This record gives sequence, structure tokens and C-alpha cells, in this order.
Amino acid sequence: MFNIIARRTLLKYCMMYPTAANALREWYSEIETADFNTFNELKVQYPNASIVGDDRMVFNIMGNRFRLIVRIMFKYKGIQIKWFGTHSEYDRIDAKTISFK
Repeated sequence: MFNIIARRTLLKYCMMYPTAANALREWYSEIETADFNTFNELKVQYPNASIVGDDRMVFNIMGNRFRLIVRIMFKYKGIQIKWFGTHSEYDRIDAKTISFK
């Protein structure tokens, strides 16, 4: 089971992007109860997830209309929400350094 650090960050993104709110909540429910120990294990359930550096992963949400960047510490079962936005917004940021503000 993973601990999602700053769940309220995810909820803020749900308010900012109401069309993606259900998909974000679904991702949260799935990932919170997951038992991945490595990125390769995560890829079995999320084949479109990609690693961008510094333990950061990018998830496609709603058929790639949105992107979610998280930092996953597999050893400690912790996940930090770093950023969420549309695919076009994602193209204008640096996924390796962006943080929630």
C-alpha cells in the first residue's frame, strides 16, 4: 500500500480540472492500494507510464488528454504529487523539475 503525500494537492487539481476529477480519483484509489516494488512492476498495470528522472513517473490520464507527474519512492511506499495538467501544458514544462505550487 502506498502513502500519497499531500492528498490535498490531488484534490486541488480535481477542482482546477473538473473534467479529469473522476479519472484522478480513480488513479488515486488504484495506486493507493497497489503493491509495486519496482518501476517494472508498475509498468505491468500502467504500460503507458514513463520515467523522467529523479524517481519521477508520468501517467497518462483520460487517454492521454492529461498528464500526472509523481515521484515514487518504492522503498518507502511513498508518492509525492508533483504536477497535473493537460497534455499541451505538459509540453511547456520540465517534467524533471516541476513542483506543485
